[in-house]
Amino acid sequence: MDEGTSRIRRRVSVRKRNRPSLEILFAAPTADELKPSDDQKEEEEEEEEMAAGSPRRKAVGVPPAENNDSEEDMFGDYDSFAENSLIAQVDDLEQKYMQLPENRKHDTDLATEDLCSENIRNNQLSITTIGSFTELKTDEHTKKQSGHEDVSIKPGADLLYELPSSQVLYFENLQNSSNEFGNQSTKERDWNSSSHKTINEELPQNSIEQPQQNDEFSSKDRTSSDVNRRKSLKDHLKSAMTVNAKAQIPIFSRTKQLKETHLSEEINVAKKTIESSSDDVGPFYSLPSKVRDLYVQLKGIEKLYEWQHTCLTLNSVQERKNLIYSLPTSGGKTLVAEILMLQELLCRRKDVLMILPYVAIVQEKISGLSNFGIELGFFVEEYAGSKGRFPPIKRREKKSLYIATIEKGHGLVNSLIETGRISSLGLVVVDELHMIAEGSRGAVLEMTLAKILYTSKTTQIIGMSATLNNVGDLQEFLQAEYYTSQFRPVELKEYLKINDAIYEVDSKAENGMTFSRLLNYKYSDALKKMDPDHLVALVTEVIPNNSCLVFCPTKKNCENVAEMICKFLSKDYLKHREKEKQEIIKNLKSICSGNLCPVLKRTIPLGVAYHHSGLTSDERKLLEEAYSTGVLCLLTCTSTLAAGVNLPARRVILRAPYVAKEFLKRSQYKQMIGRAGRAGIDSAGESILILQEKDKQQALELISRPLENCYSHLVQEFTKGIQTLFLSLIGLKIATHLGDIYHFMSGTLFGVQQKILLKEKSLWEITVESLKYLTEKGLLQNDTILTEKGLTQKDSSYKSEEWFQYSFHITKLGRASFKGTIDLAYCDILYRDLQKGLEGLVLESLLHLIYLTTPYDIASQCDPDWMIYFKQFNQLSPAEQNVAALVGVSENYIGKKASGQAIKKTVDKDIVNRLYLSLVLYALLKETSIWSVSEKFNMPRGYIQSLLTAAATFSCCVLHFCEELEEFWVYKALLVELTKKLTYCVKAELIPLMEVTGVLKGRAKQLYNAGYKSLAHLANANPEVLIKTIDHLSRRQAKQIVSSAKMLLNEKAEALQEEVEELLRLPADFPPVEKA
Repeated sequence: MDEGTSRIRRRVSVRKRNRPSLEILFAAPTADELKPSDDQKEEEEEEEEMAAGSPRRKAVGVPPAENNDSEEDMFGDYDSFAENSLIAQVDDLEQKYMQLPENRKHDTDLATEDLCSENIRNNQLSITTIGSFTELKTDEHTKKQSGHEDVSIKPGADLLYELPSSQVLYFENLQNSSNEFGNQSTKERDWNSSSHKTINEELPQNSIEQPQQNDEFSSKDRTSSDVNRRKSLKDHLKSAMTVNAKAQIPIFSRTKQLKETHLSEEINVAKKTIESSSDDVGPFYSLPSKVRDLYVQLKGIEKLYEWQHTCLTLNSVQERKNLIYSLPTSGGKTLVAEILMLQELLCRRKDVLMILPYVAIVQEKISGLSNFGIELGFFVEEYAGSKGRFPPIKRREKKSLYIATIEKGHGLVNSLIETGRISSLGLVVVDELHMIAEGSRGAVLEMTLAKILYTSKTTQIIGMSATLNNVGDLQEFLQAEYYTSQFRPVELKEYLKINDAIYEVDSKAENGMTFSRLLNYKYSDALKKMDPDHLVALVTEVIPNNSCLVFCPTKKNCENVAEMICKFLSKDYLKHREKEKQEIIKNLKSICSGNLCPVLKRTIPLGVAYHHSGLTSDERKLLEEAYSTGVLCLLTCTSTLAAGVNLPARRVILRAPYVAKEFLKRSQYKQMIGRAGRAGIDSAGESILILQEKDKQQALELISRPLENCYSHLVQEFTKGIQTLFLSLIGLKIATHLGDIYHFMSGTLFGVQQKILLKEKSLWEITVESLKYLTEKGLLQNDTILTEKGLTQKDSSYKSEEWFQYSFHITKLGRASFKGTIDLAYCDILYRDLQKGLEGLVLESLLHLIYLTTPYDIASQCDPDWMIYFKQFNQLSPAEQNVAALVGVSENYIGKKASGQAIKKTVDKDIVNRLYLSLVLYALLKETSIWSVSEKFNMPRGYIQSLLTAAATFSCCVLHFCEELEEFWVYKALLVELTKKLTYCVKAELIPLMEVTGVLKGRAKQLYNAGYKSLAHLANANPEVLIKTIDHLSRRQAKQIVSSAKMLLNEKAEALQEEVEELLRLPADFPPVEKA
C-alpha cells in the first residue's frame, strides 16, 4: 500500500455505516481457525446453495428484537453471497496483499498486533459508553517495513451501536478466539519494540507482561503461519456471518446516553460558574436544568418564592460563608438547603451531611431525595438507629449525601476526623437548629458543630429553624451570617377560645386580642357534659371537606377526644370516602397480623384517628398517608407530631395550653400552630387555643412574649456533655494538651455564653475538674509534668505556659467508650457486666446477650408489673433462669415483690428492671408480634417498639465498644447477628426488604408474598405494577420504595466495585523494583 497513507479512520455514524477496516478483518482469525473441518465444508456448501436464492434469509425460530426492523439488510450495502460481496472483496484484497514480499514476512505479527489492539480497546470500553477514543501508535520503522496502517476510532463514534447483529457477534467471537491466538503470537513477538511498549501502557495495571522468546522459535512459527495465512478467509467469514445472522441486535438506549452526556456537560458548566466570581446563576441556581425539571416532576415546584431566590443569591452564600436562616413553619426553608446541597454534590464534588432531629424525618427525607440521587448520580445514605457505616465508604467518583440523626451525625463526623477525611465534607446542614438547647441531644449537636469548625476550615455550615431568638450567640459560635423573613405561603390567623367566645390574637390591641365571634352550635345536655370545650362544634366547621388537627396534652387524652368526637358526629360522615376508609381498616389489620386497635376500629369509619407514640411505626405511617390524601379528615395528636413529619391542616386546635403537666413554651406553641394552612390548597390557616379562665393571663403572655433563648447544655449534661467531648478530643487527637482543650472550649456555644451560664466557677476550673474526673475514672492518663500542684489547683493564676503544656492520652477503656458512644455514667458498669459475662456466658438462648445490650437509661425509668414479672419468670427454662441467677436476680425476690411482702435484703433495682425489659425483648424476638407481647406484658405497643429500637442502637454501641478491647473478642461475632435481629425483628427472609427505607414489617410481608423477595426485585419493579399487586399501596409510596431500593442497590454495587479496585490497585508502599 501507499506509504503516504499513514492511517485509515474507521467511522461509525448514525446515518451511514462504513464497514470496519478490511485489514482488521483480514488479520483476525488464527491459523487453526482457517482450517474448516469436513463437516463445516459440507454445511457451507449447502448454505451457499440456499443463499443463492435468498440473500436476506431470516433466522428461523428466533423472535425479532424490540425496535428492530426485521427487513433490515444485516450486511448493509453488501450482498454477502454475490459476486461483488464483501467476501469477494476480502478475497481479492488478500491475494494482492500477499503478493507483496515484505508483507509475507510480517503479516502474522501485524495481524496479531491488530487483534490485540482491538481486544485492548474492547476491554477498556463498556458498551453503554462507547463514545471514547482509542488510538494505537506504531513506530515508524515498523510502518515502513510492513506498510501496516494504524487504525483509530473517531471521537464520539459508537463502535457497536450501529453495527448489524452478525458483525457484533463476529467481533465478539474474534475477541474470544484471541486468547488462544494471543498465546501463540506472544511467543513470536519482540516485546522491546516501541509499538509493543505503547500497547503495554494501555493495559490495566494488573496486566502481566508476556515472556520473551528466542528468535529461532519465532522464525519456525512464522513459517507455519505464512502457509496458513495464504488460505482464503472466504469460508471462515461466510460461515461466521451465516451463523451470527441469527443473533438479535443488542438494544442500547441512545436517548439515555445523550441525556447523560447533556447532564454531564451542564454539571461541568455549573461547576465553572460556581468557581468563578460571575453573578450568572446558571440554568437553575448554578445547577443543571435537569434539577429544575426534577423538582417540577417529583415535587410540583415550578417557581421559587421571592425570599428563597434572595437567600440563594446572597453574597454570603455565594462566598460559602456559614449561614443561619429563620422563617415561620411551612415557609419553604428545606428547599433552599436542598439546592445548596445539590450545588455541593454536583458542582463542587464534595460530600454533604444533613442532620435531622428524628428517625422518622430522616427516613422521610431519604425517600424524598433518593430519586434525585438516582437521576443526578450521587448516593443518599441513611445514618439512623443502627444503620450507618463508620467510617463511611470512601468513593472516588460519586459523592454521598449523608442524612443522619443528631447522634449518628456526631459519630460520622468523629470517624471522618479520625481517618483524616473531614475535608471531604463540603457542607453540613442542620435542620431545627434550636435543638441545640434541648438537653443531652443539644449537647451532642453542639459538640459536632464545634469539632467541624475546629478541624475543617473548608466545610460550610448551614443552620435553619422556625424558632430562634438569641441568634447573636449562635452567629458568634458558628461564625455565620444571618437571614430572616416572616414569609408564609398561607396567611395564619390565631384565635383564642374562652367559654363560648372566640377572640382573634391582635398585637395592636390593648390586651393582645379582639373579639371575633360566638360559637353558634346547638348543644344537648348530654353533649355539654361530654364536650364542655365545644370541640365538636369547632371541628365540624371544617371537616370532612377540610382537614383538622387537635393537639392534646397526653396520649390517653388523644384517644378519649377522638372517641368523644365520633360519638356526636352525624351518620353522614360515614358516607364520605367510605370505601377508602374500609381499605384503611383492612390494611391496618394486614400489617398488624390481624389485630386492630378497638378505638381506631370505631373512629376511622367517621374519618377520625389518634396519633401518638403508643402506635407502632407501621400504624403511624399508614394513618399519616391516609390523612395526607384526605381519607382521614381529623387527627387527635400529641405535640410530637408538630416536630415530626409535615402534616398541615386547614385548622389547628390546641386542646389545652399544656404538654403533659407543663405549660406550653413559646417555641412549642409556634410549632403547633405552624401546621395550619396548606400551601396551594388553603387561602388561610386558622389556629384556636382553648383556654380556661385560670390560664387566661398566662396564655396572653405566651402569645405575646418572644421565643425562648437557646442556651448551651454542654456542662449541664455532665457525662453526656463536656466529659464526652474531652474524651473524644483527646481520643481523636484534636486537642491533647490542657491549653488546647481550654482553647477549644472557648470556641463552643458554651464558651460564647460562659458569662451568662457560669456563676460560681470559671471555664478554666470546669475544664480542669472534668479532666481530673476522667483521669480518676481510668478513661484518661496524664503525662506527669507537674508533681506538686497537679490538677487540683483551682486558682486561675496558675494558667501559666507550663500548665497549658500539661498533656493527656486516652486509655483503652476510654477509647472503647468514645468509639461506642457509651454514656460515661455507665461505661464502667458495662465493662464489669461484659467481663462477668465471660465467666459464664449462657448461649443456649439469646436472653443473656439481650440483657447485656438492654439500655441502662431506659431500665432506670422502668416500673415493672410484678405479677406479670413473676409469671414470666416462672415460664423460663432452667438455662434462662440461670441467666437471672448470674446477673443477680432471684425468683424469691420477684415473688415477694409480687405478693407485696417486705424485703430486707438490698437488691440493685436497675439490674432487676433491666432483666424485666430483657424478658420483653426476648419474647419479642421469639414471637416477632408486637401485639402479642404488648398483651402479655400489658405495655403500649409503641413503647415496646421504641424499646426495640433503643436496644438495637445500644447493641451497635456495645459492639463498637467490644471491638476496641481485645478481651471481649468473643462478643464481636455474636453482637453483629444480635444487632441485625433487634434492628429488624422479622424472619431472616424479610431482612433484605426491610433494608429499604420506608419498608416496615407489614409492607415487607406483603412484598415477599407477592414475589418481591430481594433488593434487586424491588429495584427493578414497576411502581404501577406494585400498586396493582400490593394492597393499599399509594402511587407515591410505590415510587419511593422503588427509588430507595435502586439507591441502596447502587450503593452496594459501587461499594463492591470500589473494593475490587482497591484489591487490584498497586499498594502505595510497594517496594520499588531495582533496575538492572
